[in-house]
Amino acid sequence: MSKLYFYYSAMNAGKSTVLLQSAHNYRERGMEVVILTSQLDTRYGTGYVSSRIGLKQEAELYDKDFDILSFMKEKAKQQVISCLLVDEAQFLTTQQVLQLARVVDLLRIPVLAYGLRTDFQGKMFPGSECLLAWAEELIEIKTICRCGRKATMNGRFDASGQIVAHGDQVEIGGNERYESLCRRCFSIHVPLQQATQDRVSVE
Repeated sequence: MSKLYFYYSAMNAGKSTVLLQSAHNYRERGMEVVILTSQLDTRYGTGYVSSRIGLKQEAELYDKDFDILSFMKEKAKQQVISCLLVDEAQFLTTQQVLQLARVVDLLRIPVLAYGLRTDFQGKMFPGSECLLAWAEELIEIKTICRCGRKATMNGRFDASGQIVAHGDQVEIGGNERYESLCRRCFSIHVPLQQATQDRVSVE
């Protein structure tokens, strides 16, 4: 039975690695998959899903206006699609998440979406919020904080190594800009009154 899955975590937990392994597993069995990733993420070049351990795979790009359901209908006319995998799913719009649900329900294609749950202020991304509400299966990919506890938050740091509490919700960066932290370590650096500032939505 086809389902909508949401694999979520803090940064640097290996989401892209898990996605690429899933794609490999399908293809190893002769099944065709479609991989989508956000055009916002240009850390490793555009049109690819890349992991920190060196794995890389070509992917179709989506932006906020991309119609996923129409795209998948056309793909399904050309060949049998066994799975749709979506990287950087936090950048999806609410409407696009609902389109993913329609891909599952109408086209009977399983959808595996991978993304962050919250931003650098501890607030939900619109895409992640909708996925948490609409996905049948929620799977946490775990990573650890510098203190050894489970990391659930994403700290953003400036060039001097100081944590940032204000700014746009979306700012692309890697290990030089972000660090996965547990709630305790995050709260020490980001006072609660700062973490409740209004966010800038990508919708």
